[in-house]
Amino acid sequence: MPHGDRIAEYLLAIQAVRLATDPPFTWTSGIKAPIYCDNRMIYSHPDARDFVVAALANRVKNLHIEADVIAGTATAAIGWGALVADRLKLPFVYVRSKAKEHGAKKMIEGDLKPGKHVVVIEDLISTMKSSANTVQALREEGKCIVTDVVAIFSYELAAAAEKAREINIRLHPLTTLNALLKIAEEREDITGEQAEMIGQFSADPENWGKKHNL
Repeated sequence: MPHGDRIAEYLLAIQAVRLATDPPFTWTSGIKAPIYCDNRMIYSHPDARDFVVAALANRVKNLHIEADVIAGTATAAIGWGALVADRLKLPFVYVRSKAKEHGAKKMIEGDLKPGKHVVVIEDLISTMKSSANTVQALREEGKCIVTDVVAIFSYELAAAAEKAREINIRLHPLTTLNALLKIAEEREDITGEQAEMIGQFSADPENWGKKHNL
């Protein structure tokens, strides 16, 4: 089984990702969504955690560049970034969502030297907002080179792809919504009709609920 499918199976089995259409989930933004992802659940399952960390580390090792430093986005990806950095024996830093209001008032925590090539680890790619903030801080405050974001899961939203192009970043999710729906249907967690309905979410998340009268 391909790594992406295996990870999708883990996510479903431990309920790190949940699917529902009636009723759907309501995100913080107010969007009605047929999917909810909480990759923190993986930390509690050693087999899944080890597989995911190994897959993230392998993806980093096989990038077009050699990473000097691993960065995690606070707070969800701090653990994943630290685990990957430990696996690869590389320095680790993490990036706050906003600068501290005291002390050095910095966003980057850790010892980061200018000019280093930093690979960002994310747990989840949705709109790319948090990833973009992390990349911007590493480039501007850290004076580093950032070209790649490696993540566990991606909703495959158009907004993320557009933002990645805008800031010149390559995205490397281990698994995606489409891969997960295929596995979910094979597991009979959802029907083919539900898979098609959920699959439409990534194209127009803001209007998905209205389109389906939810």
